[in-house]
This record gives sequence, C-alpha cells and structure tokens, in this order.
Amino acid sequence: MLPRPARWRGGLAATVMLGLALALQQANGGLLDRAFAATISALKPAPAEGTISALPDYRVSVEAYPVAGVTRNLSGLAWDAQRGHLWAVVNEPPQLLALDTDGDVLARHPLVGFHDVEGVAVLGDGQLLLAEERRQSLVVAPMPAGPDAALSRDGLPALTLALGSGDNAGLEGLAYDQARDRLFVVKEHSPRKLYEIRGLRASLAGRLDIEVIDREDWIRDKFVARDFSSVEFDPRTGHLILLSDASRLALELDADGRYVGYQGLAAGFAGLANSIPQAEGVTLDERGNLYVVSEPNLFYAFRPD
Repeated sequence: MLPRPARWRGGLAATVMLGLALALQQANGGLLDRAFAATISALKPAPAEGTISALPDYRVSVEAYPVAGVTRNLSGLAWDAQRGHLWAVVNEPPQLLALDTDGDVLARHPLVGFHDVEGVAVLGDGQLLLAEERRQSLVVAPMPAGPDAALSRDGLPALTLALGSGDNAGLEGLAYDQARDRLFVVKEHSPRKLYEIRGLRASLAGRLDIEVIDREDWIRDKFVARDFSSVEFDPRTGHLILLSDASRLALELDADGRYVGYQGLAAGFAGLANSIPQAEGVTLDERGNLYVVSEPNLFYAFRPD
C-alpha cells in the first residue's frame, strides 16, 4: 500500500510547487520570474519515447526589439514561407505589417473597414486570413497588391463564429494547416477555447462543407496555460503551439492533443534577460526558428540551441 500514497504525495507536492511558481510569476519581478522558470523546469514531464518536438531548446537572438512605427497594439504573427517573411497585425489603427526575421518593417498595409484585428494566418494561393476579435469574424483577404497598398474589407468573404458576447474575449489567434485544410482558432479566456475548423478553403471554391470542432478535450487539463493569446500549427510535426500571455509560455500539443512540451517566455528561459511582457503572437518558420510579438510593440526571435 505504500507506493500509492507516495505517488499521491508526489503529485500533491508537484501541484503545490506549480501553484507557488505561478503565484511568483504573477508578481512580475525579475528575480521571481527566474524562480518561476527554475520551478516549472524542474516539474517538466518527459515526452513519450520517440516524440519529436516542435519546440527544442532555444536561445533568444532578438530580444524586445521595438517595431518601427508601432507604439501599441502589436498582435498576431504568421510565417509566409513563399515570400520568406513574417506577417503581423496591429489592431488599432488596423494595419498589416510585413516583417523580416529581425523584426524590421518591410511594408505597411492599412486595413480599411476592418475592426479589432487580432490574428493572421497564411492560407496559400495568395490569400491571408484575418481575425476580428469583437466581430468574431474570419476574413479571407488577398495578399496586398504592392508595397504599402491598403486592403479593404468591402466584398471580402468572411466566416463569423458566435463564441460569446462579442466583447474583448473573442477570437484571439489563428493557425492554418494548408495540407489538410484545417484552421485552428483560440479564444483567450472566459472561458479559454480551442476550435478546429475544417474545409474553409474548400468552401471558398464553392463547396459548402465546413465543420467546426470544439477541442475542449485537448485543453481541459492544460491548467498551466491560463489563457490563449495565439496558436501556431507546425507542418513538420503536425503539432500545435498554444501561446499563453498570462503564464508566459508556449505549450506544445501533438496531433491528438497530448502534451509534448513547452517553451518558457519568462526571464531565465532561453537566455531572456527579462520576461516577455504581453505575448500576443507566435509562429515558426520551416527551420524551426521561433518568433513572438508582444504588446505594445516588441519583437522576439529564438533560434534552436
């Protein structure tokens, strides 16, 4: 009978330690964030044997770089493999930014008629998907016609999801699986949600066959991520990366929603001198480099260590 109580005590101790770590991290102090980093690293479970992670050990290469011309509201992020640059959005005033991998602005595109844009994803075939949080709409937009060209919402196809009251806790982040025509959407909190939408691009071609799946079972026990500010799909592994601003980490799930690992974004992780203050967008390129944007206007890049 001794092994069972021992295991129970170990689980209780781990839970208490993690609770203390989260409480320390909430204090937002550099020393306490480092204590959080050390505690959560010690509790990190080992992934299943043979599991390939999309989040290896990282070292920060660009830290807290201010994005030129942006003073606040920097939000979602996506990697465009065809063009070799990043897309980011600013929700007020609404604009789409093309960024290089060091966070420098390549082009700036006003978003005319859009409101509260929080997320961006690359659909392929010259199309982007933009998420409007309060309207809870997913808008399919063409790639901008040229440098600094504006994008107008008029006449663009959109899918609206009723996920709540339409307040400031609506659609927060997008990730698209081009190979299987699957879109992943996160709702930040109250409650946090993860949805999989199948058949979006097929429906644009005239075949109305959209399926919306609530992936509640994938996130129900992922209590360490207390909110979801963004999501990324990694085509190399088929895994999802869920970004948590409140918990200062990126959580990795496999194709069946099982925990694989995480990347901490607090001071003490990956060589960060200071915690990422408000992480709002995350993406990976095909080489496994990780990019994060944070409000008000900060850019981060991480390279595999």
